[in-house]
Amino acid sequence: MDIEQKQADLIEHFVKQASLNKGSSLASIIIEATSNPSLFAFSEILAVPNVAELQGTEHSLYLNLLRLFAHGTWSDYKSSAGSLPPLVADQILKLKQLTVLTLAETSKVLPYDHLMQELDVTNVRELEDFLINECMYAGIVRGKLDQFRRCFQVLFAAGRDLRPGQLSSMIQTMTNWLATSDNLLLTIQEKIKWADAMSEVDKKHKKEVEDRVEEMKKTVVSHKLHTVSRPIWSSGATRRSTLNLAE
Repeated sequence: MDIEQKQADLIEHFVKQASLNKGSSLASIIIEATSNPSLFAFSEILAVPNVAELQGTEHSLYLNLLRLFAHGTWSDYKSSAGSLPPLVADQILKLKQLTVLTLAETSKVLPYDHLMQELDVTNVRELEDFLINECMYAGIVRGKLDQFRRCFQVLFAAGRDLRPGQLSSMIQTMTNWLATSDNLLLTIQEKIKWADAMSEVDKKHKKEVEDRVEEMKKTVVSHKLHTVSRPIWSSGATRRSTLNLAE
């Protein structure tokens, strides 16, 4: 089963469970979902009405936890740990994996020093082991470890859930991209028209040159024929003519 299908099946499972439970039971489902090693998308679970109803209740910190896993990072957890339940080892691992995905959204070259700071990793060996074993083997990123430049070059990264307001920004970005593409297409079309016009001019000029060459060839041939048709007087004939005149 591929990663996308497994994600879809897990999302469907947890959405169903969240729809059937409330209160403490729902809190347990959120813990299970955020601990699952194969689940990296949570917006569908957040959209379940029962989950939204946790707001303002004694279990609201689990709603905050689910929001953290949908949009946040390990640094976000550290800065707001007081309003969140303690994390178990699987959740810590998951949140650090999600942190790498967030960093990969903004840059395709991630310096080791920045990654170690964001993930609370103390040395390069530990960082590279994490990137290989917990990220690349998990299929959520692909990339190259550059030990000489001390960076991770991202070739692919799975997308995270859209943050509130991010959809509008993405739509605007796509609109701007489409406008730029349209302008570029018009420029290319104008260049093609110009190239076609220049091609026609070149063809016309080439035809004129060829016609001139043909005319010159005909002129040269005609001149040669005229020269050949003139009588050629030998020296002997010239002498005889002179003698006759003398007589």
